[in-house]
This record gives sequence, C-alpha cells and structure tokens, in this order.
Amino acid sequence: MASVELRQIIKSYDGKNNVVHGVDLEIEHGEFVVFVGPSGCGKSTLLRMVAGLESITGGDVLIEGKRVNDVLPRNRDIAMVFQDYALYPHKSLYENMAFGLRLRKTPEAEIKKRVMEAAQLLRIDHMLERKPSALSGGQRQRVAIGRAIVRQPKVFLFDEPLSNLDAQLRGEMRGEIKKLHQRLGATIIYVTHDQVEAMTLADRIAVLSGGHKMQYGTPKEIYNTPAALFVAGFTGSPPMNLVNCLAGDNDTVTLGGVSVGVPPELAKLGKGRTALKFGIRPENISLVPQPDCIAVSACVVITEPLGAETLVTFRIGDSELIARCHAGFDEPPETEMQVYLSRQHMHLFDGETGTALRS
Repeated sequence: MASVELRQIIKSYDGKNNVVHGVDLEIEHGEFVVFVGPSGCGKSTLLRMVAGLESITGGDVLIEGKRVNDVLPRNRDIAMVFQDYALYPHKSLYENMAFGLRLRKTPEAEIKKRVMEAAQLLRIDHMLERKPSALSGGQRQRVAIGRAIVRQPKVFLFDEPLSNLDAQLRGEMRGEIKKLHQRLGATIIYVTHDQVEAMTLADRIAVLSGGHKMQYGTPKEIYNTPAALFVAGFTGSPPMNLVNCLAGDNDTVTLGGVSVGVPPELAKLGKGRTALKFGIRPENISLVPQPDCIAVSACVVITEPLGAETLVTFRIGDSELIARCHAGFDEPPETEMQVYLSRQHMHLFDGETGTALRS
C-alpha cells in the first residue's frame, strides 16, 4: 500500500491549451478513490500521468512521498488494469498472469505461489490452463485483475475496467472489486464515467469536468452536499432536479411562477442574484405530508414504472420536477394533486458560476 499525492497537475498537448487544470488530490494508504466524469473530462489522462504513461506538463505526482515525475512506469511499483483486458491470446491464463513476473526474473516457485493465490482469490483457479478465447468477458477481466495482483504493487490503477461488460455482469464485477479491495487493503485509483459505479465503490470520489476538479469527497458528501451545479446534475439516477428560479419575498423562491418556501438561510443567500437554480433530489419529493415539508400544487406529466418504484414527472407552474413514488402510483397525466418538498434537502446554486450557495 502507498499514499498518492497530486500537486497542481497540469497537462497540455500543444503548450497552450490545458486539458487538465491544476488538479490537487491526496489519496491515503489503502484508500479506494474514483475519478468520475463525462468523456473528455481528463480522468483517464490524470490516471495515465500517475502511471507514467503520459508526461506531466506542470505539477508533481508523489507515490509514498516520493516525486515520480521522471520515474519510468516500470519503476513506479504500480499495476494497471485496462478496459480491453490486453491478454495474450496464445497463452494460458496461468501464463498470462505469470508473464510479468517472469520478465522481472522472479523465481518460479514464487511465481506459482502468487498466481495460485490470486487465482483462488478471484475464483478462476479451476481454469488456469484455458486460453482467453474460451472465457467470458467477466472471466477475462478477472484474469487481467489477477495479473495486476501478482505484481503486489503499491498502487492499483483501473481504467474503466467494466465498460465492455453487459449491465448485469458490471453489477456483479463491481461487487467483486469491492470485496477484493476489502481483502487486499490496497490503494486503488479507479476511473469511470458511470456515477453509479463511483458511488458504490469509492471511499472518496473526485468529480471532474473539463479538466477541473469540481469536488472531492465521500459518496455521501458528493450526493448530499454537491459543491456545484455540475456535480448535482451528474450524480444520482435520476440526478437532482435543477430548475431556474427567482429570489422571492418572505423566505421564498419562485419556480415557474409558483412561490415555494425555502429555509431562511437559503433565501438570504439567494437575495440580489439575477440567476439562480433550485435543486432537490427526486426522493425528497413526497406525496404525503412530512415534517418540515412545503406543500405545492402539481400536475402529473408522465409516469415511469420501474418495478420497485415509479418515477413521476410533475409540472409545478412552468417547471418540471421528477419524484420517486411508490410502485403502485398510477395517476393519469394531467391529474392535479399536492406534492411536498423537503425543506432540509433544498439546494440553491448561483446560475452564473454554478457554485452551491451555502450558509
């Protein structure tokens, strides 16, 4: 295990336009950190700079307190798992996992010991004589992970390892990777564009957009107290409702022409701002009165049954909000009803800067 620190990391390919803008991160021993964001946000570039596969334009990468900017990838004591598995098709699973150790002149007895331990951990010890072509996608990814484990590195790097798997297998492999981290206690940096993956796996999440770090915190912090509009709209499935609003009188804001009461400290922060966004998560909109909730007249727009629950889009004035409702909700479109918004789960964002307004 090792700590990893990124100090003001900058990446530019042409010397003028940065694709990563001064990212600072501290990753502790044994921590599972996920870099998440949409395509082109710089998350894989950041990971490759930690690995030494991309040069660093500015700033420093430190592994276990040692600056490694100029250290070759093979000497950084890291192991990387790629999206495309990168297995040798003509070699058996055993040989795929042993190959890197042989290049390092590891004794054969030690190779066998490490490969068997990793194979048992990943439950592929009964298929070590098979070739990659005889395996499913999930089994191939286990081999790729096993090849990293036998290296016994200080840091594991995962670059979207589950992207090529179907939805069910992705869910199973997420669980396996989380169990693996608990057993190994390893330092892991994991890149994904899937916010569900990030929320379920991470000890801490770095949300990236346009090469900037938007927020770095635990899954609960990212979800419950997003620091920016981008974070609020990127996390959650469905994500937070975000609608334009205007600061009103007497601790209110106006959504689509409808006045809604908000906590006094939020109302105070919104005063005088010409551009505001109101945010509330779907699960914080109820169909029955709850403590510290505001009742609002709404109209059903569409319903989306999902089995265990139903997502309902309500129209409030000229704005639309999605709510998580019980599975049996079956009111037809245009039904008028009351909904209740939780005051303690309301958010306001500056519409120009995208920054969350906090007391």
